Amino acid sequence: MTLVIVLAAGAAAVEVPDGAYVIAADSGADAGIHVDLAVGDFDSIQPHTLEQLTNVEVYPPDKDATDLELALEAALRAGATRVLVVGSDGGRLDHLFGLLVLLASEKWAAVEVDAQLGAAQAHVIRGTRTLHGAVGETISLFALGGRAEGVTTSGLAYPLAGEPLEPGSSRGVSNLFHDPEARVTVDRGVVLAMRPG
Repeated sequence: MTLVIVLAAGAAAVEVPDGAYVIAADSGADAGIHVDLAVGDFDSIQPHTLEQLTNVEVYPPDKDATDLELALEAALRAGATRVLVVGSDGGRLDHLFGLLVLLASEKWAAVEVDAQLGAAQAHVIRGTRTLHGAVGETISLFALGGRAEGVTTSGLAYPLAGEPLEPGSSRGVSNLFHDPEARVTVDRGVVLAMRPG
């Protein structure tokens, strides 16, 4: 599995496994981690960080995609089969919301996508994913991009058995890990699993 770590704005230091490729979206490079590639318009990066970068893709400020979306596209070009986005759980609410919606885009349908946003974690689920957590840990499931059909869970306190999840419904909010391992299956559609930390 080819892991690409994408550093978004507000990213903190993260352990980079051997063989992982690291892409910074603009000021994500300020996290102090060696990056293989940095992309963006570089309007928010620290000047001394920008000077130290050796591999950059510069885009104009007036563009039709965020720096994070451009970084995710670069991850696909790098051959990613798994992407971990590392960023902040604070800052501008519109940026945070946009990040979460972006993660579930059909563009990345062939890639396993996760995010570490401060203390929170997010997992995009198409098909089946197995998640590991502490018994009693909170996890919420949200349908994104339309109705999710046939949602089935095991290892959670409040199981779903082939049920639909509708966008805008609170049906999947505030579930709990009943076991250290939980399995979520989605027959059709996309579910975002959020773990607030």
